[in-house]
Amino acid sequence: MKIAGVILMLIGVAALIYGGFTYTTHKKAIDMGPVQIDRAQHHNVPMPPVMGIAFLAGGGLLLYFDARGGR
Repeated sequence: MKIAGVILMLIGVAALIYGGFTYTTHKKAIDMGPVQIDRAQHHNVPMPPVMGIAFLAGGGLLLYFDARGGR
């Protein structure tokens, strides 16, 4: 449970710092025999700050209840 809590908290911090993530897809624009032209398209996936706060809170709760139950 501690590992899951720490991972959730790291994801929450990353979501708050970066605000989302981007990725690139490559697609063929022209394919005429030996002539091929590829096109790179960038995609942006935003993450709302509320999601980052929720991950932080969830990870904190997991750590708290794991520490509390280990007595």
